Amino acid sequence: MSRIGKNPISIPQGVEVNLNGTTVTVKGKLGELSQEISESITVKIEDAQVVLDRASDSKPNRALHGLYRSLIFNMVEGVSKGYTKDLELVGVGYRASNQGQKLDLALGFSHNIVLEIAPEVKVETISDKGKNPIIKLSSYDKQLVGQVAAKIRGFRSPEPYKGKGVKFVGEILRRKAGKSA
Repeated sequence: MSRIGKNPISIPQGVEVNLNGTTVTVKGKLGELSQEISESITVKIEDAQVVLDRASDSKPNRALHGLYRSLIFNMVEGVSKGYTKDLELVGVGYRASNQGQKLDLALGFSHNIVLEIAPEVKVETISDKGKNPIIKLSSYDKQLVGQVAAKIRGFRSPEPYKGKGVKFVGEILRRKAGKSA
Protein backbone atom coordinates (compact mmCIF):
# COMPACT_ATOMS: atom_id res chain seq x y z
CA MET A 1 0.00 0.00 0.00
CA SER A 2 0.95 3.62 -0.37
CA ARG A 3 2.76 4.70 2.77
CA ILE A 4 1.27 8.18 2.57
CA GLY A 5 -2.19 7.19 1.33
CA LYS A 6 -2.88 4.65 4.07
CA ASN A 7 -2.33 7.17 6.91
CA PRO A 8 -5.63 8.48 8.28
CA ILE A 9 -6.15 12.24 8.52
CA SER A 10 -7.30 13.38 11.95
CA ILE A 11 -9.87 16.17 11.90
CA PRO A 12 -9.05 18.89 14.49
CA GLN A 13 -11.65 20.67 16.63
CA GLY A 14 -13.58 23.32 14.68
CA VAL A 15 -13.01 21.74 11.25
CA GLU A 16 -15.89 20.18 9.34
CA VAL A 17 -15.29 17.67 6.52
CA ASN A 18 -18.20 16.79 4.19
CA LEU A 19 -18.37 14.25 1.38
CA ASN A 20 -20.83 14.87 -1.47
CA GLY A 21 -20.43 12.25 -4.19
CA THR A 22 -16.84 12.65 -5.39
CA THR A 23 -16.33 16.12 -3.86
CA VAL A 24 -14.68 16.62 -0.46
CA THR A 25 -15.44 19.96 1.22
CA VAL A 26 -13.45 21.17 4.24
CA LYS A 27 -14.73 24.11 6.28
CA GLY A 28 -12.89 25.77 9.17
CA LYS A 29 -12.37 29.06 10.97
CA LEU A 30 -10.12 30.48 8.20
CA GLY A 31 -12.16 29.48 5.15
CA GLU A 32 -13.64 26.74 3.00
CA LEU A 33 -11.95 24.52 0.39
CA SER A 34 -13.24 21.75 -1.87
CA GLN A 35 -11.54 19.09 -3.98
CA GLU A 36 -12.88 16.77 -6.65
CA ILE A 37 -11.71 13.16 -6.01
CA SER A 38 -11.14 10.49 -8.68
CA GLU A 39 -13.70 7.67 -8.74
CA SER A 40 -10.96 5.06 -8.22
CA ILE A 41 -10.38 6.46 -4.69
CA THR A 42 -13.01 6.06 -1.95
CA VAL A 43 -13.15 8.49 0.96
CA LYS A 44 -14.66 7.57 4.34
CA ILE A 45 -15.19 9.88 7.31
CA GLU A 46 -15.26 7.98 10.61
CA ASP A 47 -14.32 8.76 14.27
CA ALA A 48 -13.03 12.30 13.51
CA GLN A 49 -10.72 10.82 10.86
CA VAL A 50 -10.67 10.76 7.07
CA VAL A 51 -9.58 7.44 5.54
CA LEU A 52 -8.81 6.94 1.84
CA ASP A 53 -8.91 3.60 0.00
CA ARG A 54 -8.17 2.67 -3.60
CA ALA A 55 -9.97 0.30 -5.95
CA SER A 56 -6.92 -1.58 -7.28
CA ASP A 57 -3.14 -1.71 -7.02
CA SER A 58 -2.46 -0.37 -10.49
CA LYS A 59 0.27 2.25 -10.72
CA PRO A 60 -2.03 5.25 -11.48
CA ASN A 61 -4.32 4.31 -8.56
CA ARG A 62 -1.36 4.04 -6.18
CA ALA A 63 -0.18 7.50 -7.27
CA LEU A 64 -3.66 9.05 -6.89
CA HIS A 65 -4.06 7.45 -3.44
CA GLY A 66 -1.12 9.38 -1.97
CA LEU A 67 -1.93 12.52 -3.95
CA TYR A 68 -5.52 12.86 -2.71
CA ARG A 69 -4.51 12.04 0.86
CA SER A 70 -1.93 14.88 0.74
CA LEU A 71 -4.40 17.31 -0.85
CA ILE A 72 -7.08 16.63 1.79
CA PHE A 73 -4.48 16.87 4.59
CA ASN A 74 -3.31 20.26 3.22
CA MET A 75 -6.93 21.45 3.08
CA VAL A 76 -7.53 20.44 6.72
CA GLU A 77 -4.26 22.10 7.84
CA GLY A 78 -5.04 25.23 5.83
CA VAL A 79 -8.52 25.92 7.21
CA SER A 80 -7.36 25.29 10.79
CA LYS A 81 -3.85 26.87 10.91
CA GLY A 82 -3.19 28.51 7.53
CA TYR A 83 0.00 28.78 5.48
CA THR A 84 2.54 31.60 5.18
CA LYS A 85 5.38 32.32 2.76
CA ASP A 86 7.97 35.06 3.30
CA LEU A 87 9.88 36.61 0.40
CA GLU A 88 12.99 38.77 0.78
CA LEU A 89 14.07 41.44 -1.72
CA VAL A 90 17.88 41.50 -1.97
CA GLY A 91 19.38 44.37 -3.95
CA VAL A 92 20.10 48.08 -3.83
CA GLY A 93 16.90 50.09 -4.37
CA TYR A 94 14.60 47.05 -4.27
CA ARG A 95 11.40 48.06 -2.46
CA ALA A 96 7.94 46.67 -1.81
CA SER A 97 4.77 48.35 -0.57
CA ASN A 98 1.12 47.45 -0.56
CA GLN A 99 -2.22 49.24 -0.47
CA GLY A 100 -4.78 46.58 0.38
CA GLN A 101 -4.41 43.79 -2.20
CA LYS A 102 -2.21 45.79 -4.61
CA LEU A 103 1.49 45.00 -4.26
CA ASP A 104 3.90 47.62 -5.66
CA LEU A 105 7.41 46.28 -6.39
CA ALA A 106 10.50 48.30 -7.38
CA LEU A 107 12.95 45.66 -8.65
CA GLY A 108 15.46 47.68 -10.68
CA PHE A 109 13.40 47.90 -13.85
CA SER A 110 12.53 51.20 -15.55
CA HIS A 111 9.03 50.94 -14.05
CA ASN A 112 7.41 49.60 -10.89
CA ILE A 113 5.51 46.31 -11.04
CA VAL A 114 1.97 46.54 -9.63
CA LEU A 115 0.43 43.15 -8.88
CA GLU A 116 -3.21 42.60 -7.91
CA ILE A 117 -3.23 39.74 -5.40
CA ALA A 118 -6.17 37.33 -4.95
CA PRO A 119 -8.53 38.26 -2.10
CA GLU A 120 -7.92 34.89 -0.37
CA VAL A 121 -4.24 35.81 0.17
CA LYS A 122 -3.35 38.39 2.83
CA VAL A 123 -0.26 40.43 1.90
CA GLU A 124 1.95 42.44 4.25
CA THR A 125 5.20 44.28 3.54
CA ILE A 126 7.90 45.00 6.12
CA SER A 127 10.56 47.63 5.38
CA ASP A 128 13.02 48.18 8.23
CA LYS A 129 15.98 50.54 7.87
CA GLY A 130 19.20 48.64 7.20
CA LYS A 131 17.40 45.38 6.39
CA ASN A 132 16.06 43.88 3.17
CA PRO A 133 12.32 44.41 2.53
CA ILE A 134 10.16 41.37 3.29
CA ILE A 135 6.81 40.39 1.76
CA LYS A 136 4.61 38.14 3.94
CA LEU A 137 1.89 36.14 2.18
CA SER A 138 -0.65 34.14 4.18
CA SER A 139 -3.75 32.17 3.26
CA TYR A 140 -5.68 28.99 4.01
CA ASP A 141 -4.98 27.66 0.49
CA LYS A 142 -1.46 26.17 0.25
CA GLN A 143 -1.49 25.95 -3.54
CA LEU A 144 -2.59 29.57 -4.00
CA VAL A 145 0.02 30.95 -1.56
CA GLY A 146 2.77 29.02 -3.34
CA GLN A 147 1.58 30.16 -6.76
CA VAL A 148 1.48 33.85 -5.78
CA ALA A 149 4.92 33.58 -4.12
CA ALA A 150 6.38 31.89 -7.21
CA LYS A 151 4.92 34.60 -9.46
CA ILE A 152 6.49 37.37 -7.34
CA ARG A 153 9.82 35.50 -7.25
CA GLY A 154 9.65 35.08 -11.03
CA PHE A 155 9.77 38.86 -11.61
CA ARG A 156 13.44 38.92 -10.53
CA SER A 157 14.86 35.50 -9.66
CA PRO A 158 18.03 35.55 -7.51
CA GLU A 159 21.18 35.49 -9.60
CA PRO A 160 24.14 33.30 -8.57
CA TYR A 161 26.94 35.90 -8.56
CA LYS A 162 25.78 38.61 -6.14
CA GLY A 163 22.57 36.97 -4.90
CA LYS A 164 20.38 39.90 -5.96
CA GLY A 165 16.71 39.27 -6.61
CA VAL A 166 13.56 38.04 -4.88
CA LYS A 167 14.16 34.94 -2.75
CA PHE A 168 12.32 32.99 -0.09
CA VAL A 169 13.39 33.74 3.49
CA GLY A 170 15.81 31.00 4.53
CA GLU A 171 16.47 29.90 0.93
CA ILE A 172 20.11 28.98 0.37
CA LEU A 173 21.42 30.12 -3.00
CA ARG A 174 24.23 28.38 -4.82
CA ARG A 175 26.82 31.10 -5.35
CA LYS A 176 29.37 31.17 -8.16
CA ALA A 177 32.78 32.80 -8.25
CA GLY A 178 33.08 35.74 -10.63
CA LYS A 179 35.72 36.02 -13.31
CA SER A 180 39.26 35.58 -12.05
CA ALA A 181 41.54 38.55 -12.74
